[in-house]
Amino acid sequence: STQSTWAQQHQILAMATKNATSTAGGFTFQQPPRSVGNFQPTPQYRDPRGGSSKQGNIMHDRRVVRGNTYAAQVMSLTAQAELQRAEKENDSRKKLTQKKAAQAARSRELLEEAKRASTPDPVDGRAHMDVQTQEYLEELKDKPDEVQQETQTDPMLDRPPTPTYVPFKTGRDADTQILEGELFQFDVEVDPILDVMVGKTLEQAMLEVLQEEELEALRSQQSQFEQRRKEELLETQRLEAQERRKYDEKERRKKQEVARIHREKETREKLKSRMFAKAFLTNLEHHVFARLEDEGWFRDGVQAEVELNFFPWLMEETEKELDKCRKARAMVDMLIRESVARPATTSI
Repeated sequence: STQSTWAQQHQILAMATKNATSTAGGFTFQQPPRSVGNFQPTPQYRDPRGGSSKQGNIMHDRRVVRGNTYAAQVMSLTAQAELQRAEKENDSRKKLTQKKAAQAARSRELLEEAKRASTPDPVDGRAHMDVQTQEYLEELKDKPDEVQQETQTDPMLDRPPTPTYVPFKTGRDADTQILEGELFQFDVEVDPILDVMVGKTLEQAMLEVLQEEELEALRSQQSQFEQRRKEELLETQRLEAQERRKYDEKERRKKQEVARIHREKETREKLKSRMFAKAFLTNLEHHVFARLEDEGWFRDGVQAEVELNFFPWLMEETEKELDKCRKARAMVDMLIRESVARPATTSI
């Protein structure tokens, strides 16, 4: 409570004054620091219901991204599937827990209703009726009473000023009487406080200066990194352009080489064709005339006259002579047969 807190503070101040007086002006604080407000000791065991005493620490918050903030948080498909599966399991577990809790509450209600003593049946000649059991009885009517009233409102008045907001007072007030010089001496006790304040101020100033220097170094490093990155980008573009020019030159040379090979092939084929044609046409005339002569296109006049006129006439004349010979032989044979056959007939 507030009184116990004030008492603890008074004890701390008294001990500090005593220590300061005994050390002849030197400040020695013997009490270990601790929270005097809503002090909650750290539990010895873990909460079985899944609660955590570090809910206010952002380092235990799953929504806080850790690691390099410049790089994108890339998750693999396996990690995404595992996260979705874990979320589904948590949702199903929560739904099952809520369902079990609702079933348990419903079963408790049914059990209480079953345990509640029921009203026994009325005896003969009597009947049950509803009775009010409240502290103040109220007459039940089918139609409530209605009364007409009239009133006269005042003329329209100005809106009063809004009162100053005063927060609602909480807690209990406690007071105590402190005589002059009872708690501490200002001239003696102000020195350590000033030392702490000045030391904290200097420390905070040094931390701020260090932080500014660190930020300046980070900005310088970032500018150097950006400059180096731009230089690397320009170098990469230059190398890409050089590689592109080399590739274009290579493709152009390849096309030229292919065209040269094609021209050489055509020239070689033309040369071979010309040489073959020349070699083929060298004795073609003699062969053609020899073949034509063999086929009888170029004949001698005498030979042609002999073959066309003399030989046929000679064959005809020979045939005629042969026919005459055959006829003569036939006549001779007939005469011989007749001569041979005549004496035989005479003798008969």
